[in-house]
Amino acid sequence: MSTKISGKEYQISQIFSSAFDFHIPSYQRPYAWGTEEASTLFEDLYGFYKSERSEENYFLGSTVLIKEEDKPRADVIDGQQRLTTLTILLSVLTTHFSKTEIVSDYQSYLREPGRPSQGLAASPRLHLREKDQPFFERYIQEFQLSDLLALDKASLATESQKHILENAEIFEKKIHDKEMTEEDLLKFGSFILMRCFLVVVSTPTQKSAYRVFSVMNNRGLDLLPIDIIKADVIGKIEESRQDGYTKKWEELEIDATRNGFNDVISHMRMIFIKAKAKKTVLEEFSESILPRFNPADLIDNYLTPYTEAYCILKKKDYIATRNAEQVNNYLYWLNKIDNSDWMPTAIKFFAGKKDDSDYILWFVKKLERLAAYLQITSQDVNHRIERYAKILAEMEVNPNHSKDAKISSIELTEDEKRKFMNVLSGNVYDEMAKRRNYIILRLDSFVASAGASYDPAILTIEHVLPQTVDPESEWATTWPDAETRKNWVHKIGNLIPLTRKHNSAAQNFDFEKKKEKYFKSKNGVTSYALATQVLSESSWTLEVVENRQERLINTFRTNWEL
Repeated sequence: MSTKISGKEYQISQIFSSAFDFHIPSYQRPYAWGTEEASTLFEDLYGFYKSERSEENYFLGSTVLIKEEDKPRADVIDGQQRLTTLTILLSVLTTHFSKTEIVSDYQSYLREPGRPSQGLAASPRLHLREKDQPFFERYIQEFQLSDLLALDKASLATESQKHILENAEIFEKKIHDKEMTEEDLLKFGSFILMRCFLVVVSTPTQKSAYRVFSVMNNRGLDLLPIDIIKADVIGKIEESRQDGYTKKWEELEIDATRNGFNDVISHMRMIFIKAKAKKTVLEEFSESILPRFNPADLIDNYLTPYTEAYCILKKKDYIATRNAEQVNNYLYWLNKIDNSDWMPTAIKFFAGKKDDSDYILWFVKKLERLAAYLQITSQDVNHRIERYAKILAEMEVNPNHSKDAKISSIELTEDEKRKFMNVLSGNVYDEMAKRRNYIILRLDSFVASAGASYDPAILTIEHVLPQTVDPESEWATTWPDAETRKNWVHKIGNLIPLTRKHNSAAQNFDFEKKKEKYFKSKNGVTSYALATQVLSESSWTLEVVENRQERLINTFRTNWEL
């Protein structure tokens, strides 16, 4: 078998011919284009047609197929939406023709009439997913438009069928509103079939087609690894149980959201392999994980509890008779970390121990500290993956770990604690924005000792002692030594969080005026506990900042157990 990837431009009349027998794989999402997309397609085509650019052709985009050379069978990886919508449009056009030979001609674009001499059986040219194909064939590919338009949308079984009906309605309305005669429709149809083109990229292997799609993913429906994995897993379950497991899979996808469910698959890869990805998620999952498990067991015993755990973690929605509020507060801060490398560890832990709320609370407190350490000390992805892999490995080796025999690898080492404290004690403002914001807001939450929520989008970090001191200002008298100012200006003791509306009024005022602008402006009092603390200070001297620095560092030391 050739593994060559080929690309060629085809007229729509060639696309809907015996050269192609299009099938939508089961792992594809259903037909999803609504009236907005269908209207846009019609208006784009009609607008170009009416522009009288007779020498120009219209490019409709591309489609990616799994297709062997010289064989018509083609699995559609990308392009389902456009092919389906074009089929609906051609079907609607066909119903407006009165001459038998024209109707028969157009019908042959949507249905292979069958040619015994070539071994071709009569068949639709496009096959949707199994649930929707009978409906699509009856009303669209057998041209029963009046029966279709008479249907009650509420009675239709799937969203795809509703889209098919609504898009047929919109095409019918467009034709009516533009007062197109049969002659107009014949010319417009000829334009679509002969002057509109698709680029077809085809390859005989699924892996290659998926790679092509990933590179070309600029139009059409977003195909994700979960779609192909779903087909592989469900396809290996005995047929009598496939519908039940398909429903279970799709319910999990709804619960987690489509992209979230794809993340679950990625996190499962880390849970099982415990190493940085060397190939695509699809390749590693297919090669290293699927062969280990019975497909039904994979869904029941891993994918289901892992997805449930993922939803708890992302939604910060742990439910228990005690500790739930504290647990969800730690989940709030974990979700503020600038990466999700912590998630596989948490998924595995929650999936197995979620009923032990005391142990869960202990775990999320330790995990948030570890995740904060890795972010704040700028550990790269390789180190983060290795660090979390140790925890996953310990949980696997010791599945009976509990609050009485806790996992130990989640604890910070003494060296890690020293590195953590060095950053917190240093020039925090010099850190990258994501890191310093996490430090400041997390510290504010420790000081507030309550379930405060924070919006980084309206956060600025303000220096109480300004970065630039006017020689004529009070600051030059209070802080006469430039080296001392340089040493303290970016440390945590001199920094406070503000909303932009307060910060914009502050400018480079002397201390008393700063307090006035921060806390007594028409915009009200700042909600940040760290900023409110400054109200109690009558001056902002080196001694005040040193004492404040020590108090705040001790706050970190106490809350993060450093």
